[in-house]
Amino acid sequence: MSTTEYTKVYYGNFILVTRVKDELEHEGIVPIVKDEGESQRLAGYASMNQGYQEVFVHNDELDKAMIIVNRVTAQMEAS
Repeated sequence: MSTTEYTKVYYGNFILVTRVKDELEHEGIVPIVKDEGESQRLAGYASMNQGYQEVFVHNDELDKAMIIVNRVTAQMEAS
């Protein structure tokens, strides 16, 4: 059983994360974007994953979000 109410649905660079985030918001899903590299930089630490972000959605919206993420990533791969 999960102890968190949010699940990571995507991980990638800023540009790709922005596209996924925009599509989720267009469908009424409010994602949370987590940028560990930026958080570490602001705290004064070095980061190996600079520029990469994670997208999380609430578990209640997970099924709908995964359909959108899979569609968007398929479109990005086809381009």
